[in-house]
Amino acid sequence: MTPTLMLVIYMAILTWLALLVASLIRVKGWTPSGTLLALGNRENLPAATPIAGRAERAARNTLENFVLFAAIALVAHAAGATSPKVATGAQIFFWARVLYLPVYCAGITYLRTAIWVVGVVGLAMMVLGML
Repeated sequence: MTPTLMLVIYMAILTWLALLVASLIRVKGWTPSGTLLALGNRENLPAATPIAGRAERAARNTLENFVLFAAIALVAHAAGATSPKVATGAQIFFWARVLYLPVYCAGITYLRTAIWVVGVVGLAMMVLGML
C-alpha cells in the first residue's frame, strides 16, 4: 500500500473521530443523560453550546474535505501518479486537517482559515503532481 493510500485510511479514521467527538460533545455523552441521548434517536437534542456547534461544523467540514482528498488520492493511485508532489501534498493535507480540528473547536478564527488554506494547497499539490 502506498503512503498516500495509508493517508486516505488515516483521514477516514480522523473524520470518523471528528464526527463521533462532535456528537458526544453535543449531547454531553459523558453524563448519564447524555449517554441516553447518544444511544437514542437524537430527537429533541438540546441547543448546541458554542463549542458543540464549532465541533459539529469542524467535523462536517472535515467530512466535506475528506471526500475531495479521497477522490484525488484514488485517482492519483489509479493513474499510477508517482510524483513526490502527490505524496507531499497528501501529507500536508492530512496534517493540516489534524491541526484544523482543535483550532476550529477552540474558536481561533483566522488561524483556522490559514490552516484550511494550507490543506487546500496540499490538495492542489496532489492535483499538480498528476499533470
